Amino acid sequence: MQLNTLDWWVVAGCLAAAFVPALWFTRRAGRGTDEFFASGRAAPWWLIGTSMVATTFSTDTPNLVTDLVRSGGVSANWAWWAFLVTGMATVFLYARMWRRSGALTDLEFYELRYSGRPAAAVRGVRAVYLGLVFNAVIMAAVTLAAVKIAHVLLGWERSTTLIVCFLLSVGFSVMSGLWGVMVADMVQFVIAMIGVFAAARAALNAPQVGGLSGLVEKLDPQTLAFLPEFSNGSVFVSVLVVPLAVQWWAVWYPGSEPGGGSYIAQRMLAAQDENHALKAVLWFNVAHYALRPWPWILVALASLLVYPELADIRTALPHIDPALLGNDIAYPAMLTLLPHGLLGLLVASLTAAYVSTMSTHLNWGASYLVNDLYRRFLRPAASERHLVRVSRLATVGLMGCAVLFSLVLETASEAFRLLLSFGAGTGLIYLLRWYWWRINAWSEISAMTVSFLVTLTIHLSQRAGLFSLGPDAALLWTVGVTTAVWVSVTFMTPSVDRETLTGFVLRIRPAGPGWRDFASAKWTPGDNLPRSLLSWTLGCTFVYAALFATGSFLYGRTGSGALLGGIALVTGLALSKLLRSDHSES
Repeated sequence: MQLNTLDWWVVAGCLAAAFVPALWFTRRAGRGTDEFFASGRAAPWWLIGTSMVATTFSTDTPNLVTDLVRSGGVSANWAWWAFLVTGMATVFLYARMWRRSGALTDLEFYELRYSGRPAAAVRGVRAVYLGLVFNAVIMAAVTLAAVKIAHVLLGWERSTTLIVCFLLSVGFSVMSGLWGVMVADMVQFVIAMIGVFAAARAALNAPQVGGLSGLVEKLDPQTLAFLPEFSNGSVFVSVLVVPLAVQWWAVWYPGSEPGGGSYIAQRMLAAQDENHALKAVLWFNVAHYALRPWPWILVALASLLVYPELADIRTALPHIDPALLGNDIAYPAMLTLLPHGLLGLLVASLTAAYVSTMSTHLNWGASYLVNDLYRRFLRPAASERHLVRVSRLATVGLMGCAVLFSLVLETASEAFRLLLSFGAGTGLIYLLRWYWWRINAWSEISAMTVSFLVTLTIHLSQRAGLFSLGPDAALLWTVGVTTAVWVSVTFMTPSVDRETLTGFVLRIRPAGPGWRDFASAKWTPGDNLPRSLLSWTLGCTFVYAALFATGSFLYGRTGSGALLGGIALVTGLALSKLLRSDHSES
């Protein structure tokens, strides 16, 4: 499939609309790190929330969804749907506290909450581990998806795509700063949504599919099911029980961190105030889980009829490199069904989605390396302009690492599982450290170290043939061992000094009984914990009901769709009332 002149004009117009307005912020971004990394803490909730949605809307996301659906049906998406529980907890239990911290990056939190050399050590180590290594793996997965899409749609070799990706991402990111990233994200999100709806429509109109009715009639009902088959115990536990019972609280995953973190925390810290931070993350979770999934899922389901086997993709698109052939490549393969003009729109939307995600990760990663490593440990007296220059150099280096990592990954699901494994067992700390004074820096150091070592040991042992563990068993072992170690370490090491804890309480004003020993500090909790827990429950119910109501209507099941829609309406209204009450009291 080759783009014609019309397609290329559409691509050029869409990209200009997305990027040119953002370049107006280049001069502002150069004023200092507060502008470059936190937009001067003046961003409104609707811009921040849309930026978060655009960041998670990348080239690898539809590929991952397609991989999951083709491998395990619609219900396999619980691997990421379960993270809604985490996201809603961030909205109602953590967003306001993050904004009250006043930090520039979420890693500054460590020296607000902990004390001494251990606090500095965990901040510096995580700056490298998350900002460089972990972040490079994420960007590599996104870049791998771009390589596959460009290979299918444009016939480009891997090297060509990597060069273009490098130039586009670095060229935009080094100039714009967070303001430019968020403004571009807003435009890119609109373009990307138009693109995915066009892709879904083209997929459903394929002769092999026959529209929504044909899709439902021709596919196995279990493939369409929202929940895994209960009679198949191992699949039910793997697909639904483990994600909802363990994964959401135990695993650190970018964009779905227990308690918030990475670029989610960065966006909350850039908000105008606490309420803007909360509403931004709420809009992100609603859009991410209830608004966007179905266009991707429909294309993935249609691909099962158009290309039932990977060999069918190979036959239809003989130019595809066998090394890139996997279930995730079915999504770009389906895009070849689009007519010219719409094909250009899809290429533009995917390009915009790619640059949106990469620019966020580059800005976030550079903030760690510059603010939490370079300035904190190497050049504490450096001027703001010098730090901005270093930030731009760090951006270039991070993109280079991402390109190199992308050469060793094969599929989107492989990268997803790898990231879940290396973050396993650490999540509970990130939830409890805001509410329980006894957690200290050694808790975090031990959890991070043990999680990494256990994951590495399991991976290497399985490759050596010493034993075999499925992904879920490996996750549970990692979570269990890591949790046991960090809890033990917490009680075996000294607590944080009282002065630091008192300062944290006065600044953050956390709710709950975990700070009872510091009541003498005469602090007033900034949140109503029972009301926050109720809001969390209502938020999860609202989004899940809306997600499955949409799916039911698409399947032609109006009865269940109306019931689920009614649940979404009632819980949404109740949640809105609670939020208005919170706002009037604050």
